Amino acid sequence: MQDVLTILQQLQRPRLLMRAARIGAMDYRRTAQLPRLLGYGQMPKHSEAILRLIEIEGDLNALRKAGESAYNLLRHIDVMIAIVGEARDLRASQPKPVD
Repeated sequence: MQDVLTILQQLQRPRLLMRAARIGAMDYRRTAQLPRLLGYGQMPKHSEAILRLIEIEGDLNALRKAGESAYNLLRHIDVMIAIVGEARDLRASQPKPVD
């Protein structure tokens, strides 16, 4: 199975959506935003949260591509912000390689 960061690198999304997500991720607060997207309860680890968010985002992306009226752009951006924020936090928590 691929690691979470590799899966994220392979996501191909519209440039404007990713730009909005990166800008929004600057103000990402895990404790405030993640429960709203994943449900309240125990806070998952970063990698688990990313996998769950990717699943939600995949469904939203399918709706976007199909042009469905149920597609919610703001929710899609919220999920992408959380993915970018969680990935940033996951990278920051990993040990730095020793030269």
